[in-house]
Amino acid sequence: MEKIVGVHGIGKYHYYRDAGGSVAGAATAMRGKWDRYLHAGLTGGRPYGGERYLAEIAYYAHLLGGHGNEAPRAVERMDAGAQEVFVAWARQLDAVGEGLTGALNRMTRWLLERMRADAAGFAGFFCPEVAAYLAADGGVRAKVRSAVAEVIRRNRPKAVIAHSLGSVVAYETLWSDPGLEVELLITLGSPLGMRGVIFERLLPAPVNGWGARPPGVRRWINIADKDDIAAIPPSLRACFTGVDQEALVNLDRFDFHTAEKYLGCGALNAHLAPYLGVPAPA
Repeated sequence: MEKIVGVHGIGKYHYYRDAGGSVAGAATAMRGKWDRYLHAGLTGGRPYGGERYLAEIAYYAHLLGGHGNEAPRAVERMDAGAQEVFVAWARQLDAVGEGLTGALNRMTRWLLERMRADAAGFAGFFCPEVAAYLAADGGVRAKVRSAVAEVIRRNRPKAVIAHSLGSVVAYETLWSDPGLEVELLITLGSPLGMRGVIFERLLPAPVNGWGARPPGVRRWINIADKDDIAAIPPSLRACFTGVDQEALVNLDRFDFHTAEKYLGCGALNAHLAPYLGVPAPA
């Protein structure tokens, strides 16, 4: 079985807190969860017996300055950077919703009415953590990339699975270090193409409106839920060259973004089978 590394998404600071401030403990706890989620997808929901599919989770939530805490903040209490991300992100929803205005209080009401409290919780994680990662001074960004690069360098995985904000981190990390080579990059629920929020701020910057597959990545698979409000647009082929294959999935009307749903949906099975030593689905 070949090594696979995961790069987590938003809202994972509690693993670090629960592990008593141990990065290794947080990463181990997360890997156990991801192994269980993958097992559900790979086996059609058979009972989990402790099988291990991932070598390691590249953990970085502790570097975002505690923004990933377990008390999602109301939009009006977010700092200026997080509010800026929220406004830019909420404008993306014009494509999937109706009646959205530029006022923060109206946006908050719209989210609560249209997507229940889940959306408010999602915003409480997504906006502050994206803002912290993309902060103008770049210090946090460099530390996060360095942490993820170290895990990839140490494990030398054949495949990297990156979820949510982790897909942005993995993309930039793989670009920043030409010595990092992986056969397969799988992005799940990726906001990489989100205009006005992330896409234009990527490092390296898009050229003539196009990003590109990192040079050390042989294949890139993108998977997104059709209703995932982080994966806007769900398809990355419209703004990135080198995306070899995409899959649009239908996870859940409200639970549209979690790693559990993505890893367990079965869409990764055929791509991971060669690395796990299991038969590919018929």
